[in-house]
Amino acid sequence: MITQLAYLGIASPKYAEWRDYATRLLGAVIAEDGPDGAVRVKVDDKGYRVAVHPAEQDELRYVGWDCGNETALRSYVAELRGKGVELHEGGTDELKERQVAELHWFADPFGNRHELVWGQFSQPNSFFPGRPMRGRFVTGDLGLGHIVLIVPDLERANAFYADTLGFRLSDRVKSDIFNLRFYHCNGRHHSLAVAEIPGMTGINHLMLEVESFDDLGTAIDLFTADPDREILLSLGRHTNDLMTSIYVQTPSSMQIEYGHGGITVDDLTWVAGNHDLPSIWGHHRSQAYLDGPPGIFRTVAAEGTGG
Repeated sequence: MITQLAYLGIASPKYAEWRDYATRLLGAVIAEDGPDGAVRVKVDDKGYRVAVHPAEQDELRYVGWDCGNETALRSYVAELRGKGVELHEGGTDELKERQVAELHWFADPFGNRHELVWGQFSQPNSFFPGRPMRGRFVTGDLGLGHIVLIVPDLERANAFYADTLGFRLSDRVKSDIFNLRFYHCNGRHHSLAVAEIPGMTGINHLMLEVESFDDLGTAIDLFTADPDREILLSLGRHTNDLMTSIYVQTPSSMQIEYGHGGITVDDLTWVAGNHDLPSIWGHHRSQAYLDGPPGIFRTVAAEGTGG
């Protein structure tokens, strides 16, 4: 089974801007560049967690999911093959680039690449924030954070992510405007969410959680003072995971949700809920958000392009 979100790979013509953005504003650290010049971002002791590859346009390249260990990964791969998922084994160069011991990948029903791994490289006590911070990023057994993927068909996505891959439903938000489902694979309220936009697929945002509320406040000050990086959604608190957060621009279309205080879930006691609004308060949309909801999107037919 999948145990956590391990890493994220995107591509962008503005990849170089992440060097300043990730350190000065987010408090992350820049690791050694990838073989193709990708800017690689550390938020903990893992070798890196986010890779931004050079490209002519913004793209979602891959999502990495950790399966814990060699035995669990291989058992899970065999299980997915038995369910009809077409999996491919990563080569030596991919293992070296991703800094993992083993890798298998597949495409979801909408053509997005997902990688199953174990043995992600880690160097204890190697992370020191890129700007002054009171705490660290919340990772460890909870993984990198969470991602929200855009899908053209929510029911088909749910059948794949929940029934085939085994993600557990945390809850959903559904109204005349919103239609999302949230899934967990560990104690974090959700490591994956899917939002329906007919005819589109891609990624809306990556969430990074910080230990200290003061570090969230500092981020608000830094983004407010920066003329090039706008706060897209103001400070607010979500109805489902109770995360207090802001949503901010990145150099590459995708948003970052920068948050604090998300709840954890326990499968023995957790009961999935249903909400009609995403936030209890706040998260007011800026004009930049209203002008065009941020994210890395591409057009795809509702019936999907991948297996």
